[in-house]
Amino acid sequence: MTNDATRSDQSRRIVLTGAAGGVGTMTRPLLEAFYPGLVLSDRVAPKDLRPGETFVKADLTKPDEIAAVVRGAHDVIHLGGHSVEGSWDQILNANIVGCYNLFEEARKAGVKRIVFASSNHAVGFYPRKRKIGTDVTVRPDSRYGVSKAFGEALGALYADKHGIAVTCLRIGNVGPKPIDLRRLSIWISPDDLVQLFRIGLEHPEVHFDILYGASDNAASWWDNSRAWQLGYRPTGRGEDYRAEAEAEQVKLAPDPVGDVFQGGAFASAEFTNDVERCGP
Repeated sequence: MTNDATRSDQSRRIVLTGAAGGVGTMTRPLLEAFYPGLVLSDRVAPKDLRPGETFVKADLTKPDEIAAVVRGAHDVIHLGGHSVEGSWDQILNANIVGCYNLFEEARKAGVKRIVFASSNHAVGFYPRKRKIGTDVTVRPDSRYGVSKAFGEALGALYADKHGIAVTCLRIGNVGPKPIDLRRLSIWISPDDLVQLFRIGLEHPEVHFDILYGASDNAASWWDNSRAWQLGYRPTGRGEDYRAEAEAEQVKLAPDPVGDVFQGGAFASAEFTNDVERCGP
């Protein structure tokens, strides 16, 4: 990556799906500095559309609408979909069918790179006491987590079968600061997330990679060495907010299941198993 990305990338048509969502809203102003003229897509228009940005309304479940979004695109940052746990129909349509539609229409359009917003919930049933890399078996903690594991597998397929450079980011929690102990381990600042987006969009070694979307957190449960190999140098430090996070944590009720596993409340929701019998 270079500091003159603004100049060198003006001719690239880069699509950002889920542009009106929380992560899209936090990262768009930062992305604009490197990739002017972003093409934004969502089911509703962002409230603060900027000069130079183009909005194309699209529903991920409708291939013809997705085709219109990615027509002529060089790259896609795919944040779109249902962003929390939901019913099977919600997850199936937005995150599985919709994800397939995005990858397939991107392939047809000749898209070169896709950055897929995966999630820590694809591995949420690993215990907090265990540090994991990106090569572990997926252990989703929810239907939402299953959909993100599906997206990672789909990305591998399109990288190997069709030659699209795919980066899957297992994003922790995006925000200005971590607000409890769990997020002290999984927090990522918007600036650091954009740095990972840029690696996915620019790094010549990317074929298919899974990276963790986390800042420089001393309490991290994840080995993110592959991201560092690709040049990731996070500037956010979770430990800088430890006192605030601990103060907020005492206000939360104990969760006998969620407090054990990395997925937190996603793991404990609808849980009917014995904690001792799940998670490696």
